[in-house]
Amino acid sequence: MNDERLKALARMREPFADHQIGVLPKPYSKDAPKEFCRICNSRHGMPAAHLDYVGHAALTDRLLEVDPEWSWEPFALDDSGLPLFDRNGGLWIRLTVCGVTRIGYGDMGGKNGANAVKEAIGDALRNAGMRFGAALDLWHKGDLHDAAEERGRDPEPPPPTVDVEALLEQMSGAEDLGALRRLWDGNRGALGERHDEVAAFVRARRAQLEQPEQQTLGA
Repeated sequence: MNDERLKALARMREPFADHQIGVLPKPYSKDAPKEFCRICNSRHGMPAAHLDYVGHAALTDRLLEVDPEWSWEPFALDDSGLPLFDRNGGLWIRLTVCGVTRIGYGDMGGKNGANAVKEAIGDALRNAGMRFGAALDLWHKGDLHDAAEERGRDPEPPPPTVDVEALLEQMSGAEDLGALRRLWDGNRGALGERHDEVAAFVRARRAQLEQPEQQTLGA
C-alpha cells in the first residue's frame, strides 16, 4: 500500500467535530415512562443514559472526503435483486475505501417499513466505518465500559457531589458560551456517574448558543 493511500485511510481516524456528534438516548428500562428530555430535546423512556454517536450523514461526509469513489455492497441479494437481510433482520455489508474492503453489520433498531431499511444500512455503514477507525473513540469508550462491567473489574463511579439538576438548570439559562464554559469547567470533576450525561447536554447547549452567533456573523 502506497503512502498516499495510507495517509487517506489515516484521515478516517480523525476525531469528528462536536457539531457532528449526536446524542442517542438509551432508557434503563424498556417499560420506562416517556418524558421530555432536556439533553436530547426529545421524548423517550426515562431515566436514560445518553451515548455519543456519529450519524449517517456525518460518516458519509467523512467517506467522501477520504475517497470520493468509496462504495458498499451487501453480502447477498434476494430474488428481486435487493440486499438480503438475515433471519434477525440484520444486514451484512462490505465497505470499500481507498481500495480496502472491510465488513460491517447493521440492524433495524426496532423500526419498521422503509425507515427500517435505511436504519439498517446506516447502522451497517457506521459499523464498517468503525473498522477503518471512524469515530473509534466513541465506540471505544462505550465498549470498554460495558466489557469492564461484565467482568466486574470497573469500580462504580463516585456519586455526584454537586446538584446535577440545579446545574442543568443553570446551563439551560447560560446566556453565552463563556458562562456555559465556566459552569462546565467548575463542576465537571464532581459529576460522578452523570458526567457523560451532563457533557452531552453541554454539547447540545453549546450548539444552541453558537447558532445565533453564526446568524449574526452571516447577517
